[in-house]
Amino acid sequence: MSSAISIRGVGKRFGERVAVAGLDLDIPTGSLTGVLGPNGAGKSTTIRMVLSILLPDEGSIEVLGKTALDAKSRIGYLPEERGLYRTMTVEEYLGYIAKLKGAPRVGLNQRVKHWLERIELPEVGRKKCQELSKGMQQKVQFLAAVIHEPELLILDEPFSGLDPVNAVVLDRLIRELRANGVTILLCTHLMHQAETVCDRFVLIHKGRKRLDATLAQVRERFDPRELHYEPLRATPELAPQLARLPGVLAVRPSDDGHGWRLSLGADAAPEELFRRLLDLGPARALELARVTLDHVFVRVVREAEGERAAQQAEDELHAAGS
Repeated sequence: MSSAISIRGVGKRFGERVAVAGLDLDIPTGSLTGVLGPNGAGKSTTIRMVLSILLPDEGSIEVLGKTALDAKSRIGYLPEERGLYRTMTVEEYLGYIAKLKGAPRVGLNQRVKHWLERIELPEVGRKKCQELSKGMQQKVQFLAAVIHEPELLILDEPFSGLDPVNAVVLDRLIRELRANGVTILLCTHLMHQAETVCDRFVLIHKGRKRLDATLAQVRERFDPRELHYEPLRATPELAPQLARLPGVLAVRPSDDGHGWRLSLGADAAPEELFRRLLDLGPARALELARVTLDHVFVRVVREAEGERAAQQAEDELHAAGS
C-alpha cells in the first residue's frame, strides 16, 4: 500500500527540550490513523512539521509524494487553535477558504450550502461567524478543512470542547470521508474517541513513537486474556471453584466488588469456560475483557521506559480525561 505521508528520522528541538526524536512513520493512503498520546507528547509538533508550518531539525517528510507546500491544495487541516474571520458571514468565509484552496468557482455557492446541510447547520449561512456558538464555530472550521474536498485530511484535536451531540455529527462525517477514500490523520489525547473511529494507531510519548499498529494488531498483541464473571448469587465456595476451571490462571475480585476477574492462560477456550460458568448458575454479567488504548499506552510506556514512566503516563491520561 502506498503512503500518503512518509516520515524518516525526523527530530525537532525547542531549546533544550526535545519535542520529537528519531520519528519514522508511514501513513497508508486511504487509512484513518490516530496519532495519540497525552498533552505535550509531541503530536501537534509532528503535525505542524508534516504541514511545513515547522521545519524539522533533522530527517525528511514527504506528503502525497512531495512537500506539503507543493501539495497544499490537496490537503485539509483543522488546527488545534480555533479561529474564524469573525465579521464574515459563514457563506463568505467558507467560499473564501475554498477559493484559497483552489476549489472551482462554478457551483461554489451550492457546494457551501451542501456542506452546511451535511453538518446540520443549514440556517447559519447568512450569519456572521462571531454570532455562532462555540460548537457551531468549531463545525464551520471543520467545513473549512474539507470544503475543497481534499485527498488528505489532518485533524488536530477535532472533538475537543464539542458537546456529545455535535461530536456525533463530526464523527459521522469523518467516517463518511474515510469511506469515500480520504486519508485521515486524527491527532488527539482522547483515546476512547479514537478507539471508535480509527483503524490504525500511532502512540507517541515524550516525542518518541511507542506503537504503530492496526486495530487488529493491537487486539492480538494486547489481548488481556481476562474474563469478567458476575453471578446472580455469590457463595464463599465459588472463588475456589473458579480457580479450578481449565485454563484459569488466577481469580481476583472485580474492581467494583461485584463478581470476579478470571485471568486466562494461552490454552484457555473462552467458549468452554462460558458454558462451565453458566452451569454454575445464572449470571448477571459474563464477558471477555476488551483491550483499551489507555491500557495499551501505559503498557508500551512501561515496556520502553519503566514503571515510573508508566505511572506518569497513566496520571497524564487520567488528567486529560477528567
